[in-house]
Amino acid sequence: MKKRALLSVSDKSKLVEFATGLDKLGYELVSTGGTLKALQEANLPAIPVSAVTNFEEILDGRVKTLHPFIHAGLLARRDDQSHQKQMTELDIQPIDVVVVNLYPFKRTIDQEGVTEEQAIENIDIGGPTMLRAAAKNFRDVTVVVDPSDYDSVIDQLNQNSSQVDFRKQLAAKVFRHTANYDAMIANYFTNITGETDPETYTMTYEKVQSLRYGENPHQQAAFYQEPNVKGASIANAKQLHGKELSYNNIQDANAALEMVLEYSRPAAVAVKHMNPCGVGIGENIASAYAKAYEADSMSIFGGIVALNRQVDKETANQLKEIFLEIIIAPSFSQEAIELLTVKPNLRLLEIPMESNGSNTKKVVSVVGGLLVQDRDNGTVTEEDITIPTERKPDTQELTDLLFAWNVVKHVKSNAIVVAKGDQTLGIGAGQMNRVGAAKIAFEQAGEKATGAVMSSDAFFPMPDTVEAAAKAGIKAIIQPGGSKRDQDSIDACNNYGIAMVFTGMRHFKH
Repeated sequence: MKKRALLSVSDKSKLVEFATGLDKLGYELVSTGGTLKALQEANLPAIPVSAVTNFEEILDGRVKTLHPFIHAGLLARRDDQSHQKQMTELDIQPIDVVVVNLYPFKRTIDQEGVTEEQAIENIDIGGPTMLRAAAKNFRDVTVVVDPSDYDSVIDQLNQNSSQVDFRKQLAAKVFRHTANYDAMIANYFTNITGETDPETYTMTYEKVQSLRYGENPHQQAAFYQEPNVKGASIANAKQLHGKELSYNNIQDANAALEMVLEYSRPAAVAVKHMNPCGVGIGENIASAYAKAYEADSMSIFGGIVALNRQVDKETANQLKEIFLEIIIAPSFSQEAIELLTVKPNLRLLEIPMESNGSNTKKVVSVVGGLLVQDRDNGTVTEEDITIPTERKPDTQELTDLLFAWNVVKHVKSNAIVVAKGDQTLGIGAGQMNRVGAAKIAFEQAGEKATGAVMSSDAFFPMPDTVEAAAKAGIKAIIQPGGSKRDQDSIDACNNYGIAMVFTGMRHFKH
């Protein structure tokens, strides 16, 4: 009796070559639909599944392989005498090799304007069922889901049979593949039904690359991306130049991208250790970068710069003057590329700056679990604020306050930002108390703090931060408000002639 291989694939790359190898090894080829047609057109002696089941496919192809003659052939244990006896009595032939990949559900839901009905019709039923059956019986069945494994499978089969450890590895890949497939379907239906906190949280990501190491050399790491990710995302970066990204590079680049997306005007953000060290807005991208650089010309060294406009020759000439790890932009002019690629290790990342409109949650791992929350997409406009102080901010101060508020949102708590004229002057990040963060920001701003504004990511529990701001020369403050002791800070502002704005929105970032 010939050994039997069942082939039913959506991805037909390398299919004919692989099937030819199986045919040469003496396998009977059984197939379905488009796969059968492709094999027959290549003059391979493939037979339809219906010749095995003695049952034509029905329900517009929804039922083709869901039949005992297929699944018994997949699940029968060769070392179980009762299984073999039943197979003989029922005249069912074992299936030794299964080659299946699934209806393109991911590609379908990625299409613009796809309907729910189209998505449903691209949910594969028979394919995952065969894969799981074959993978369960890996001790006897070789199951292949990935065309990149075809050559290895043929090499193994050329040795008369594939090794059980090899088949177990293929089975593990199958279960990962079907889990990924089911997770995409689950997430699609979770989203369209409006579920916000489902009873189980199903995630699936696809490997982009292995990384040399994680945060430190002794930590192993890899980079994975969401399926169907669109728009502004590090996962969509096109690397034009430079050495491979590291774990820390990706973290910092993501932080820089999130920050620069806050601005519609030409903007530049310099990032170090996931905190901004300088942010600037200008009439053009060159002036925006100049402001970001001048904001903290020391800390930017060895940092990451994100810009929301094409990098032109003028901007590139500025960027090449210092050591940077990464430059992120929606595009680079040819002149800019020529200027910047003289630095062999400088990474140039081209990333679309269009918001992807994703409602993707922010997920943080803890030992033994996950924390899941909405991303902090909260914004504040002039219409949202209240002004509890006697002095009101003038037009320029209000512009600076809203600018500083957009920056402090991305600074690790406790966070204070000093700004003026569309430029950060001092940033205090990640301190254990708010006054400590303020002192760092004021020290960095120096004399420039006089007449500047200040933002705080959370309310003032006491007036000490206002008092420190007054000594530094701050003229206006923006903060969430909401403390039981707000009045103490309001009184302090009134005493020093400082305008204060309440946003009613907190921006803790842990």
